[in-house]
Amino acid sequence: MTNEEWGQVRSKLQKAVGQNNYTNWIEPLEFADLANGVATFLVPTNFMGNWVDRNFGDKILRHMIGEGLKVSRLEFSVPARTVATQAAPAVDTVSAIPARTDQEELPGAPLDARFTFDSFVVGKPNELAHAAARRVAEGGPVTFNPLFLYGGVGLGKTHLMHAIAHEMKTRNPELRVVYLSAEQFMYRFVQAIREKQMMDFKQLFRSVDVLMVDDVQFIAGKDSTQEEFFHTFNALVDQNKQIIISGDRAPGEIKDLEDRIKSRLQCGLVVDLHPTDFELRLGVLQKKVDSYRAQYNGLVIADGVLDFLAHRISTNVRVLEGALMRLFAFASLVGREITLELAQDCLGDILRASDRKVTVEEIQRKVSEHYNIRLSDLIGPKRVRTIARPRQVAMYLAKHMTSRSLPEIGRRFGGRDHTTVMHGVKRIDELKGVDDQIAEDLELLRRALEA
Repeated sequence: MTNEEWGQVRSKLQKAVGQNNYTNWIEPLEFADLANGVATFLVPTNFMGNWVDRNFGDKILRHMIGEGLKVSRLEFSVPARTVATQAAPAVDTVSAIPARTDQEELPGAPLDARFTFDSFVVGKPNELAHAAARRVAEGGPVTFNPLFLYGGVGLGKTHLMHAIAHEMKTRNPELRVVYLSAEQFMYRFVQAIREKQMMDFKQLFRSVDVLMVDDVQFIAGKDSTQEEFFHTFNALVDQNKQIIISGDRAPGEIKDLEDRIKSRLQCGLVVDLHPTDFELRLGVLQKKVDSYRAQYNGLVIADGVLDFLAHRISTNVRVLEGALMRLFAFASLVGREITLELAQDCLGDILRASDRKVTVEEIQRKVSEHYNIRLSDLIGPKRVRTIARPRQVAMYLAKHMTSRSLPEIGRRFGGRDHTTVMHGVKRIDELKGVDDQIAEDLELLRRALEA
């Protein structure tokens, strides 16, 4: 076979496999020889040769035979000049994930030493997520793949991700664990395209034992990055490698995320971290106070201050911890005891922000998400029970969590009369005393809206 004949085959393959696959996998192939029915191609890496053979070998063979070439088998070989460097492909150092060599461990992106299981405060809102993270961190047979953790800002997703990585590395230092944000994954992917290092990128991410991607919602709407993430995900699952993902909401609720990725993410264990309750927030504060004792030796914190903070600051744990740190630092600088009065003076801006008002629109959106129904149906004319009951729940919450009048609430629910709102509120008031599910839904929604 001549290079001209191979060029004709490539032209037909371009149409058969699509431009993206052609650019990444077919174009880099260099025809070397055709002898005794075996066509040999030179490839940059063994990984690429194996991938092309497995995914496009039949197509290449069929098109070569279609051109009248006497070929029965394909072989892919790495030229001698690249073998020496193949084990350590060139990559950037932005996210601190160099490629592995035979003598070098493959480290992950920098992990925060504070985020361990020992420093994670467990309470009812996060106990399932903590237990699942612990189970995955123990290693052994892959049980939940992927493990998907989701929840709002400051509820502990990143803490658990770091804790899993720390525990895995402690139990097995040889384990190749890669932790990075979805934004970093996208940056590395774009840079690999720009510098024509896609083979290095693919080899790097498909050679790990554990892949951890934080805040996956950031790749939603980025078509090329989603496609590469999808293929990376499948390649690792095929090798029975562990994948751990986090997001700000359930996979099915991430807008502009491809359906095939949503499906893959939902095939493992999906666990949400609920908004913190008072007991959990108080536990976080108490643990932090214990850690500050050595740093701020001699400082006294008055009774009731921690309770006050746990009640007033319910947005997220990061804000809560930041408030406590500010209190300790301020009290240390001015040489005063941490009293309730000092906390109110020092944290005025944080406390005012925590007193934000809930809107009817927020309530409608949260209720729609909670019951997995369309917002348009919630405020629309449908009267089927699966829509009507959530609508009444939303009306009840709007009545008790906003300052809007019944006629105003009715207008926001598709122009309904205030008597309809009154009936809905009364019905939920009756049900919450006898229906445990309704009572639980109301509590979960209230906490979510106050967070």
